[in-house]
Amino acid sequence: MTRVLGRIPFVVLAAMAVTACQSQDKGPQPRYVSSVAGSPSQQRDQGYFIEFRSRYALSYGHSYVVFGRLTKSGAMVNPEVAGLAPATSDTAPYVLGHLLPVPAETGVSDGDLEDRYRSASWRVMLTEPEYRDVVAKIRKLKAEAKFWHASLYNCNAFVADIARSMGYKTPGIWLRPQQFITRLREMNGG
Repeated sequence: MTRVLGRIPFVVLAAMAVTACQSQDKGPQPRYVSSVAGSPSQQRDQGYFIEFRSRYALSYGHSYVVFGRLTKSGAMVNPEVAGLAPATSDTAPYVLGHLLPVPAETGVSDGDLEDRYRSASWRVMLTEPEYRDVVAKIRKLKAEAKFWHASLYNCNAFVADIARSMGYKTPGIWLRPQQFITRLREMNGG
């Protein structure tokens, strides 16, 4: 009986990791933008944004945020990226991270700013005070996030923490990143 009970946590973690990978991504989803209150010209003049994104990857994808300022034509000016991933490009820690927590990094990863890999996105326009508040929360979260685990604290969980700090509802973290970002937008009227 003790042997069976000792295996239960392993079986539960393995089942959660496997169920997180059971669906397939769709083609790239259209871009969605939610604007701040006010006239369209006021929104463009503010130029601050956060964009919740997912991208394709060799695995089941990646979710993260891009934030910064936009030009009047809508181009990003020195965008910053925050996302959670294993702190390596080696696949061994990534695989191990499906069983045990592995060291994480919270910055930009390969493909994050390349539009051809984007699978879903939801841009939220912000006023300057809102933007400063969000950036402070992101920087704090980046400093605190030390480990990645596919089932317990993954890229979706990291993005969910950012979204919740902004007052948004969030979906479950075991969705594929494309589904997670799409559902996040839908849950919050984006």
